Amino acid sequence: MNYLAHLHLGGQRPGQLLGSLYGDFVKGRLQGQFDPEVEAAIQLHRSIDVFTDRHPLVDVSLSRFSLTRRRYAGIVLDVFFDHCLARDWGLYAEQPLERFTSDVYRVLACERQLPERLARIAPHMMANDWLGSYRQFDVLEQVLRGISRRLTRPEELAGAMQELRVLYEPLSEDFRLFYPQLQLFVQNHPAK
Repeated sequence: MNYLAHLHLGGQRPGQLLGSLYGDFVKGRLQGQFDPEVEAAIQLHRSIDVFTDRHPLVDVSLSRFSLTRRRYAGIVLDVFFDHCLARDWGLYAEQPLERFTSDVYRVLACERQLPERLARIAPHMMANDWLGSYRQFDVLEQVLRGISRRLTRPEELAGAMQELRVLYEPLSEDFRLFYPQLQLFVQNHPAK
């Protein structure tokens, strides 16, 4: 799961939203350096990642990608699943996507102590509505290009968009089957 899914699943209070994002930016043991609510949300983020990585439906989705892209298929799938969530937001959330994303951006803008890399990207995320823009499939190309700049072998992401176009319907169906199971996992998670 990518940013939008983690934010959607992690809870709506400011500490929960922050921790849901911090999970991608804070590594190692949590030893009280953050508010307990933030740390609980980071733990939930990590549990969501483990649940997702081990789920048989995700294995099916990953197996749909060509061998040349298999190494980074998980990254591509995370981004695509955020697209599916944004596209079908009304099926999974009660408040409109625009309201949800503006709440997230407001929390980010008020936080003065963001983790270093998140502090660098947060202004761009807010100014360009990264979370809401996932609704548009073509935006994924920009997202994947940005991710490839941080990879040791970015050439393996080349052609990912063409592959996503071909796999759009089967991967969308995988998401429709998987996401309610992930929501149920989160509802029953002790950190929630």
